[in-house]
Amino acid sequence: MFARRRFVQVSAAAAVLGMSAAGCGRDSESPTPGGDTGHEFTAEASGSLKTMGFNPSDEVGQSRADHAAEQLPEVEVEMDTTNFDAQKFTAQAAAGQVADLIQLDRAAVATFAANGLILPLDQGFDVHGVDPAHQYYEPAIAEVSHGDAVYAVPQFFQPNAIIVNLRAAEAAGVTPEDFDTSDPERFVQTVEKATTMDGSTPVTLGFDGDIPGSVEMWLQVFGGGSIGDDGAPTLDSPENVEALTWIKQLLDLQGGYAEVTSLKNAMDVFGAENQYVSDQVVAQSWAQWYLNVLTDTAEQVSIRAVPVKDRDGNAFAFAGGSAFAVPTGAANPDAALAWALAATSTEAWVKAGEAREATVQDSGGINTGVFSGSPEADQQIREQFVEETGDADFDQAIALYYDILSDPRATGSSRAGDQIKQALTDAVTAALSGEKEPSQALTDAQTAAVRDYESNG
Repeated sequence: MFARRRFVQVSAAAAVLGMSAAGCGRDSESPTPGGDTGHEFTAEASGSLKTMGFNPSDEVGQSRADHAAEQLPEVEVEMDTTNFDAQKFTAQAAAGQVADLIQLDRAAVATFAANGLILPLDQGFDVHGVDPAHQYYEPAIAEVSHGDAVYAVPQFFQPNAIIVNLRAAEAAGVTPEDFDTSDPERFVQTVEKATTMDGSTPVTLGFDGDIPGSVEMWLQVFGGGSIGDDGAPTLDSPENVEALTWIKQLLDLQGGYAEVTSLKNAMDVFGAENQYVSDQVVAQSWAQWYLNVLTDTAEQVSIRAVPVKDRDGNAFAFAGGSAFAVPTGAANPDAALAWALAATSTEAWVKAGEAREATVQDSGGINTGVFSGSPEADQQIREQFVEETGDADFDQAIALYYDILSDPRATGSSRAGDQIKQALTDAVTAALSGEKEPSQALTDAQTAAVRDYESNG
């Protein structure tokens, strides 16, 4: 399934505020985080199931939905396939007409959980004999946990790496090994050498780190992050200030945030003249799904993937993603959880791998794999469907994305996760535009995030 590189996320805070205004906040019948489930799940699943936010628009989604349907023949599914809309969800909840199952960003799960809007699922996992710690990547489970409970079923863990344009790199006199994030000073020198400018306007970007979209990953390169182990915001840490200062330095030597953004907006990212064909970039960070895009122009590009490393030299796989949650007040929570578990089972993901292989065979393309939320499924898909293609560039890149999954990482969980994410984005924008120094931008963001965190307590 192809996700857009950047997307507008509707704030979960809006939903929470809407609930409170509508008188639908936490009450005596709603679950308390880590406490009473509010519903005793059973393994029996039948009747009508209404979903919101899941769209089986490609072979990966459709094959999983088909598998779930086969496993649950007594369940009749009705899907609202539009993207999850927090305000729409608020209105439905106020009217007592929530969907039975919602798909939302993992960053928002703890916020909904803290406000009693979704059900904890631990007892339901037990009933179905599913061990979340075994079935899903640990960082993904951590993101959908709050207190001592798990509140959602993770989907997808598509890690990020740096894809180097070998042709443009050679022309600039740099190598893939020069893009080593464990050595920030060397990295800056590499990007400066690789960048081509026409006056103050960039012609070829030495490096695009997907800012602000992937800023959390770069914080973690420097040993920082936006959320502490206790869920509290940590935006103004010294490590984060160092990271944001480094990000600004990279963009400034390429003409600045506005100029870089302007060039990126003009790129044919999904087309036949994409930036690797037209040599508009030397290197970019991308989630694994972008390899699928590049396979369409495999004969016109020459690439090498290198891992993102922390300051200690450890390569890691950073990823976000979506999850399924069962709203408080769902009419059919048993069918909802059963369907979510069936659609994210190892068997379902292997079916998705089989469907992707059939699509690749029909088109004569390259199978880059299917990256699920399940380590076991990823391993089986790789073993069964991902073979050497004869294209050394893509074979290397595919292997690297799989290999870095040995150290998966994510943002973490907070009852103000959505608000912290927005505060960080605001800080990055303010710093890169020159409105504030990085340290001041992060200090102000921390103040706002702490206020939200405490108000959600």
